Amino acid sequence: MSIHPTAIIEEGARVGAGCVIHAHAIVTRHAVLGDGVVVHPFAVVGGDPQDLRFDPSTRSGVRVGDGTVVREHVTIHRATKADGWTEVGAGCFLMVSSHVAHDCRLADKVILANAVLLAGHVHVGAGAFVGGGALVHQFARIGEGTMIGGGAHVARDVPPFTLMTRRDELIGLNVVGLRRRGLPAATFAELKRAFRAVNVPVGNVRELAADALSTGGYQSAEVRRFLEFFAGGKRGFARVLRGSNDESAGD
Repeated sequence: MSIHPTAIIEEGARVGAGCVIHAHAIVTRHAVLGDGVVVHPFAVVGGDPQDLRFDPSTRSGVRVGDGTVVREHVTIHRATKADGWTEVGAGCFLMVSSHVAHDCRLADKVILANAVLLAGHVHVGAGAFVGGGALVHQFARIGEGTMIGGGAHVARDVPPFTLMTRRDELIGLNVVGLRRRGLPAATFAELKRAFRAVNVPVGNVRELAADALSTGGYQSAEVRRFLEFFAGGKRGFARVLRGSNDESAGD
């Protein structure tokens, strides 16, 4: 473990083996860091949530998984409810000045580029990449393997394995990310078919996804997770814009 003399680690914080806490970083008593976490200068892990109704005496916290890197000026706020946790998974990379608000949950290997702002209660799936300056509305969900373009405004749920830009505009599947996963050709083909099944027809997307799941004969776990994503959430879903060549959107 390496802790710079000017770093602040409050009594009650739990810091795992091999962590590096750089100069002027703050790890509050509400934080639990896994092994090998790196916190860079002026980052604050475990600060109070920005909620006018929050009682600072509430027992809540932040958990950060093994090997996650927290760069300069990042802020990760603790949960609002008693015994609640804001959670950042293992192997995540939170770039300069990104913000993880209260009650967010980031799965493993999530990357937030510079100045990404996650509002409260946002969920981000494993391996997702959120581009610089993107703004994510409270309670939104970003599915696993998704790529969000820089400067995007995310006000609706973004399905797994997709590419989104601007304001809730789906471009298609995250082809580059899927290829890097080394998925079999059959899985890739099924994902394209499932993507079209929920984006090309006009109708209720939850019903379209449920119908595709029950009748589409899909074999891959990735496709099932893609379609099951539409059964949850509170904010509606990012969709391919009409008139944007829907038929090729999954290519």
